[in-house]
Amino acid sequence: MWWITAAVLAIAIVAQTTLMQHVRVRDTEPSLVLVAVVWYALRADLRWAAIYGLAAGLLEDILATGTGAAWTISTTLVAIVASVASRGFFADSIPIVVALTFGATLLRQLLFWMVMAFEGYPGGLGWLHFHEAIVKGVLDVLVMVVVMLVARRFDDRYA
Repeated sequence: MWWITAAVLAIAIVAQTTLMQHVRVRDTEPSLVLVAVVWYALRADLRWAAIYGLAAGLLEDILATGTGAAWTISTTLVAIVASVASRGFFADSIPIVVALTFGATLLRQLLFWMVMAFEGYPGGLGWLHFHEAIVKGVLDVLVMVVVMLVARRFDDRYA
């Protein structure tokens, strides 16, 4: 069923680049791509999670200008961390997935800005990026909860 996960990623990328700019809170928008990557990484083994994260990050870098490989590196590493972290719990637990999504958002933003700094992006805006990451984490958590509740609605185990 690889085509389903590819379709989810394609929909997330298209929605991220076209629609999410209209859903901004404090000049920050949720990342549907990160939610898709974390959702997949929770259920996949390490290798497939890394491949999915690599593909998602690469697509983001292709569509974004001037990021170099920042999204590719940060999204791949977050997919790996989420996949490894999910080995100790059930992927259906909303509180644990919420905590993991928030942590993944913070980690992804940290890695992104570290890579951007290595690529020559000027520093000095750490607190601004940190506050943005917190707001983005809350928004990503809200999107993940909606995704989980919708998935439960269509899952036979909860019917």
